Amino acid sequence: MKNNLFIISKNGYKYIAYALFIGVIFGVLDLEFFSLLSFLAALFFVYSFRNPEREVAFLDDKAVVFPVDGIVKAIDEVKEGEYAYKIVIESNYMNVGVLRSPLSGHLESTKILRGARISKKSKLFYDLNENTELIFVDGYNNRVKVVHRLKQSFAPVAVDVFNKEKVQKGTRYGYAINSVSELYLPENFRLNVKLGNETQAANTLIGYFS
Repeated sequence: MKNNLFIISKNGYKYIAYALFIGVIFGVLDLEFFSLLSFLAALFFVYSFRNPEREVAFLDDKAVVFPVDGIVKAIDEVKEGEYAYKIVIESNYMNVGVLRSPLSGHLESTKILRGARISKKSKLFYDLNENTELIFVDGYNNRVKVVHRLKQSFAPVAVDVFNKEKVQKGTRYGYAINSVSELYLPENFRLNVKLGNETQAANTLIGYFS
């Protein structure tokens, strides 16, 4: 795992560098307005890729925390293989984009599908937009499936953890800006979350495996 502990996520370095470089070029050409816009863009990228430190508040082995910042938009019962519940979290540009492991265990599988980044209002949003699917497994063989799907984002989904790699609850595993995330949980899970709850990756409890 390429864990990034700097105050700015490594995923944002190139965006910040490009904006500053272009700002300098505009400055040399005496295009002050465009130079100012470029430096403002650099500040926007610094904010978008902020990477705060967080301590996991729920250390119980069977406790599961949210992997992403945002707002809980839906809590549904589903029948999808071994999963019985689906939680939908919507994030925007104001939220921290760092993704964090919901449990301690290992990453069983990951799939990244590059694609479009059209508005969530589009009927083709779920068919075309870029997304990644990850399945985390704890020491008791409990599984949590996480799907991150981009909305209108300027940056691609980034995943810095490999299949079969061990993870600790709350550790960083990637980045997604302006996204919709879905969490799939099995029947032996006790939910401790309500519709409309604000979530903070690593710090907000989803519930417990029984």
